[in-house]
Amino acid sequence: MARSAGQRDGSALLGMLGIAMFLLAWEVIGQNRWLGLTWPALSEVVVFLFTPSRQTLFLRALSASLGSLFVGYCLGLFAGIAAATLAHTVSAMRSGLDTMSAFIHAIPSIALAPLFIVFIGREHTPAALAALSTFFVMYVSTTSSFASSRQEWIDLMRVLGASRLDRLRRLDIPAATPIIVGGMRLAAPSALIGVIIGEWFGATRGVGVLIINAMQNFQIPLLWSAVVLAVIVSLGLFALLGMLQKYAERRFR
Repeated sequence: MARSAGQRDGSALLGMLGIAMFLLAWEVIGQNRWLGLTWPALSEVVVFLFTPSRQTLFLRALSASLGSLFVGYCLGLFAGIAAATLAHTVSAMRSGLDTMSAFIHAIPSIALAPLFIVFIGREHTPAALAALSTFFVMYVSTTSSFASSRQEWIDLMRVLGASRLDRLRRLDIPAATPIIVGGMRLAAPSALIGVIIGEWFGATRGVGVLIINAMQNFQIPLLWSAVVLAVIVSLGLFALLGMLQKYAERRFR
C-alpha cells in the first residue's frame, strides 16, 4: 500500500514538473519571439485574460459555452448509458447499437454542424455536438464496464435465482460504476471541443466565437486567451471528475 502511494506521488510530481517545464518553455519562446508574433509570452496572455476591463467579455463567453456544455454533456451521458444498458440486457440489439455508435462517431463534427444548423438552429448546435461526443465515449465505456463483473458473482446470482433485472441492478451496475465514471471523465473534454466547434458556425456567444473572431481579425492576445480559458475549463472538469472516479473506485471495489 505504501509503495503504491509512493508511486502515485512520484507520478504526480513528474506530471507537475512536466507542466512547469512546458509553461517555462512557452514563456521563453514568447519573450524571445522565436516563433514570431503569433506566439506571445505566457505572461502576456495571462495579463490580457485577467485584465478587469475584459472580464465581462470572457465571463459572457464562458457562461454561454458552459450552458451548452451542461446540456449536451447531460444528454450524451444519459443516452450513452441507456443505449449501453439496452445492448447489455437485450443481446440481439448489441450489434446494431455498436454499429450505429461507431458510424455516428466516424462522421467529423465539423461535417455535422451545418446539418444541425439547418434542423435545430445555430443556438442548439454546440449542445448537439457535445452530446454526440459524450454519447460515444459513454457508450463504449459503459458496454465495456458491464464485462467487469466476476464470473463467480454471476454464477452466484444465477444460483440464487436472480432475474436479469436484479442482476443488472445489484451486480452489473455497481461493478461497472468506476469505469463509467472514468468514461465521464474522458467525455468532458471531448464535449467541450464539440461545443467550441459548434460555436464556430454562427453562435452569438461563446469561447468558440471568441476564438474564430480573433483568428479572423488577427487578434493574437485574444486568441490565446480564449484558448487558455478553454484549457482551464477542460482541465478543471477533468480534475473534478477524477476525484469522483477515485471515490467510485473506493466505494465499489
